Amino acid sequence: MTPGDVTTSDPSGQGSRSVGTEPRWHAPNPTRRPALRTTLTIGVATSVFLLCLLVVVGIFGERLTAATIITSALMAILPLFVVVPVYLWLDRFEAEPTRYRVFAFLWGALVAVVGAFFLNTFGLRLLVDAQWTDPLETGAVYLAPITEETLKGLGVLLIYLLRRREFDGIVDGIVYGGLIGAGFAFSENILYLGQAYSTAGSEGLTATFIVRCIMGPFGHPLFTSITGIGIGIAVTTRNPATRVLAIVTGWVCAMILHSLWNLSALAGIDGFIQAYVTYQVPLFVAFLGFLVWVRRREGRLIGQYLSPYADAGWLTHGEVTMLSHMRMRRDARAWAKSHGGTPAKRSMAAFQDSASDLALLRSRLVHGTAEPGASERELELLDAITTHRRNFIGSPMA
Repeated sequence: MTPGDVTTSDPSGQGSRSVGTEPRWHAPNPTRRPALRTTLTIGVATSVFLLCLLVVVGIFGERLTAATIITSALMAILPLFVVVPVYLWLDRFEAEPTRYRVFAFLWGALVAVVGAFFLNTFGLRLLVDAQWTDPLETGAVYLAPITEETLKGLGVLLIYLLRRREFDGIVDGIVYGGLIGAGFAFSENILYLGQAYSTAGSEGLTATFIVRCIMGPFGHPLFTSITGIGIGIAVTTRNPATRVLAIVTGWVCAMILHSLWNLSALAGIDGFIQAYVTYQVPLFVAFLGFLVWVRRREGRLIGQYLSPYADAGWLTHGEVTMLSHMRMRRDARAWAKSHGGTPAKRSMAAFQDSASDLALLRSRLVHGTAEPGASERELELLDAITTHRRNFIGSPMA
């Protein structure tokens, strides 16, 4: 299949052909190798997370009492009720698999935190041994942004490299980066809140909570989202040099923003407030505006790349319109539930998810950036769309 071809068939699924190509066959049944690879991947990831969890617990236990850890953890959870829903809202058109979103959060909360702790501690020790002027300030402004944004960004890069089919572009990069940043901030906040309480009591705990959890809950998520944007841009281009440049640029920008945030925190209360008002709040507002634009853009892309399938008879143009607007998708799920109950609603949701996957896959096929096996995946998604439609409407076409 060439990038310009669209698979067409009798919508009942009784036959299929590709416009402008010879008839093609389904791929043979897969061997056990993919299942074994998946099992090994899950096993390795679980082992790494458990090991890092033990290390994190050890780090906290060495510095804080059990009561302080629990109090700090409860307070550190609160920003997550704001941050995580924002990224899940962005991910609504083509939701990433739950297991990858959980992986992203745990990577930030465990792996990146443990790695950053040891690297920052080692780097700070080198600065002290070298009798560096203001080693703490140097570590906060220069060392921490490099180590932390590298480790957090590595999580996004791993998903991109190891699960290429689940990484469609900028939106996915932002979502994975934001969840990794949220996990990192959660664990880091437990430590900072606990240390503030141990050294300054309730007053220190309150001040730290205001700065880290109320004024800056999107700090780490925003930084890593910038790296994710760079990786998302890399997904959409075939030029290797452009891919590397996009990833490096996103990573460097994340480090710069992180460094500026830490620098403002060291400037005293007046300096911090001035920096917060003059560039941090405008940056945050601009970032939220960018998220709104990116989500609307994804809806337009879904409509654009599903239209050829409507022309070929796989979808109706009314369905394409519904699939490209979030409000209409909600209305469609409500309609399905009213006519067929919860099973019909689930089928409608699966129909919408499969169609979104198909549109973004089609985009990669058109631009020549699709992963191996994308043509077979296209047929699978078309078959899924047909099956799900039958489940919620009872006939091949709406």
